[in-house]
Amino acid sequence: MKLVTYNIRVDCKRDGENNYEFRSPFIEETLRAKDPDIVCFQEVLPHVAVDIRHMLPAHTVIGIGRGAELDGEQMTVAFKKDRFDLIEMRTYWLSETPFLPGTRYEGQSHCPRCATEALLRDTVSGKVFRLTNTHLDHVSEEVRVISLRQVLTRLENTEFFPDVPMLLCGDFNAAPGGRELSVFSSFPAWTDLTKDMGCTFHDYGRRPDGEQIDYIFGKGSWNILSREKWTDTKGGLYLSDHYPVAVELE
Repeated sequence: MKLVTYNIRVDCKRDGENNYEFRSPFIEETLRAKDPDIVCFQEVLPHVAVDIRHMLPAHTVIGIGRGAELDGEQMTVAFKKDRFDLIEMRTYWLSETPFLPGTRYEGQSHCPRCATEALLRDTVSGKVFRLTNTHLDHVSEEVRVISLRQVLTRLENTEFFPDVPMLLCGDFNAAPGGRELSVFSSFPAWTDLTKDMGCTFHDYGRRPDGEQIDYIFGKGSWNILSREKWTDTKGGLYLSDHYPVAVELE
């Protein structure tokens, strides 16, 4: 299966020729051409989630807003309807009160952060696996460390299908050598499936030598068949200020 993590860039109307409304047709064209089985999107506003449903009619699209009223940005997951059965879906907040919508850790930005978790069954292989999509805080390194530890601890202690393979995708806002990723040393069963991918945040081409901050980690018997960044451009348009990162797995 082809799995993608994709920070689509929030529709903030500050990106000039790369504003979302101009990128949207190119995004749809690329998604349909590359035909991913699963996409984990970050920075998805509600109207963009509606667009994604139109862009990917063969996919089920899940996710809710991170705000107290379940509004604002979503950690959206899209998966092929005829390929995967959804057993369980849950959203929780990266905070000391993870099931209180809109909550945050002390010291983080004004943005609440959450994770969308899905337990899926692959109808081709019959295998069950757990997928989590998240976006860590962009301001506080300490909060990113705490948040990543929260996510991994939750996954390590899940009681429903605890022993199935797992995948963790998202924008970690952290470089490979950062303190945040050292959290994985306490969770040695996890492997970076996107190791050495190079720059993923490029700021619409203004930072060609930027660092990798988008990742896919796996736990369990995943075999990587291929890896790539979607560096496509069209008439000066980018897919986002991040490169989507894709891995083909079995």
